[in-house]
Amino acid sequence: MGGVEPSPPIPMPEPHNLPRGASLDEDVSFADLMGESSLSGAAASAPAPNARQVLEGWLAQMIEHQASDLILRAGSRPSLRVAGSIHFLPGRVPGPGPLTEIMAGILGAQRMVEWSSSGAVDAAIQLDGLGRFRINAYKQMGEPALVIRRIGSAAPDLTQLNLPHEELAELATRRRGLVLVTGVAGSGKSTTLAAMIEHMNRNGERHVITLEDPVELLYQEQRCVISQREVGSDTPTFAQGLRHALRQSPDVILIGEVRDAATIEAALEAAETGHLVLSTLHTVNAAQTLDRILGFFPDSAGEQVRARLAENLAGVLGQRLLPSKMGGQVPAYELMVTNPHLRQCILDGEPGDMARAIAAGGPGLMSYNRCLEGLVRSGRVELDEALASSDRPDELLLSLRGIRSGLEKTLRMGEAESHPTLEPGSPDQGPAPGGVRLSAGE
Repeated sequence: MGGVEPSPPIPMPEPHNLPRGASLDEDVSFADLMGESSLSGAAASAPAPNARQVLEGWLAQMIEHQASDLILRAGSRPSLRVAGSIHFLPGRVPGPGPLTEIMAGILGAQRMVEWSSSGAVDAAIQLDGLGRFRINAYKQMGEPALVIRRIGSAAPDLTQLNLPHEELAELATRRRGLVLVTGVAGSGKSTTLAAMIEHMNRNGERHVITLEDPVELLYQEQRCVISQREVGSDTPTFAQGLRHALRQSPDVILIGEVRDAATIEAALEAAETGHLVLSTLHTVNAAQTLDRILGFFPDSAGEQVRARLAENLAGVLGQRLLPSKMGGQVPAYELMVTNPHLRQCILDGEPGDMARAIAAGGPGLMSYNRCLEGLVRSGRVELDEALASSDRPDELLLSLRGIRSGLEKTLRMGEAESHPTLEPGSPDQGPAPGGVRLSAGE
């Protein structure tokens, strides 16, 4: 693959006087905001936009260019992430003082204290006329910085995600078990979970409790009661919130992220006591997910943890976003809906056997390579992008040439005799290209 050309600057209009959402108490001169000491001539007498207006001007550009993220660092060029690539806006982000004031206006005093002490803090804000955004404020080289991610105004329908919507809908209707959505940051995990919650909201009468850090999408209740709790303001930690949730008459509990042994322990306890638990992990496939969970515990607890996972793990969906040839991004995925053979693989602690079973295919099973192969054959992604995303690019290339390993071929032939397999791009996989794609959120 050749080198990547530098991204061109995106035209930036003057900051707009947009409707107020979160605002600052006092104005900051445009000269200060741009890191300049003074203005002269006619510009000096023009009304100066305050910090909120400058920020909202950047957010308006973010929306116009359908960017997933806005990146602001003191004294640096503002930038947008559009379809996975970085593009720069003209001008400069304010210096440390004014940018800190912008942060204070949108984060509030309590989170600014956390930012000052820990060096990073998460929040979500609603700005009238612009929408809802998730913010991570952090320090770099001792100076303030922000990454602002746009949150959709409504949860998408499962059929709009270009994912195996029938399997996800079936998992969402289960009465108990643990469902994990995995992938790197920005792979659309939060979007998928939101769509599953919305499917429940439209189709059943259940009490859903979400534990989020921060609360992102705000659900409009239809047939479900949805209680949204934020880590930090409503509960100290995911693990404590989960244990309290068991006394709040839940049917479904969503945990924003499994980060430690205490959280996965509480999640398994909730599943064992008759609840459906949804959560995310920053892992790249089902085999690594098993290893990561086991890694939270001492070796002496491994056998017990595997037994609990084998009994309670309902399914794992892994996601990766790839550039689409038609613009935007399209997800590639690995799906594992647990069956008796996979439960035995978990009990035995054999992630390799689990990966081979997924590669063999069958109901509720799809490997990344088979999904990538379908995306390439259907003309939705470039071959180079698929190979770069694959964990086994050599095997993917052989499959695209019609050559399969002897083991995979034997396993597939055996599966084909008993049931048809799901192929990427089939009617069971969601809409043809052009449907709503996953946003680059968590």
